[in-house]
Amino acid sequence: MDGNDGQKVGLNYELLVENSLRTVVRAALTIVERAGLPGDTHFYISFNTQHPCVEMEESLLRDHPDTITIVIQYQYADLVVEEDKFSITLFFGGKPSPMIVPYDAVTNFNDPSVGFGLQFGVIDHDEGEDIEGDDIEERDVISTEVKPGGEQETADVVQLDSFRKNPS
Repeated sequence: MDGNDGQKVGLNYELLVENSLRTVVRAALTIVERAGLPGDTHFYISFNTQHPCVEMEESLLRDHPDTITIVIQYQYADLVVEEDKFSITLFFGGKPSPMIVPYDAVTNFNDPSVGFGLQFGVIDHDEGEDIEGDDIEERDVISTEVKPGGEQETADVVQLDSFRKNPS
């Protein structure tokens, strides 16, 4: 819906849903921070390495210039979960590699042990800018079911735009 000045008015539900789903990631990591990984639980987390607030070793950034998928399972330490980001030390080739990942850099979150997964739209913004609802490039939320062997089944894609009212 447009206002008299041609600007969009109303709530950006896509951004609200994205932010709500990112709290699932934060809540899951908080449980692991406090109690460790229960049972066979482990996470695959993909994130945009070009996000201005991502911090990781230069060698990893060179090897993964756009995205990286990390596995939180056996070799990790120092998991600290904060309101807008998490930090963790992972081990690559036995060498500790600390990193800081803001939740809005996360593009995928999967727990294959229970067949749960989320895929997030990419939020583009420059350092220091506030994130606006129109900055979301992808507006689909994908739930992926992962079989115990790690195979992914066909994903159910929900296009959030399909729930919008069409102007009459």
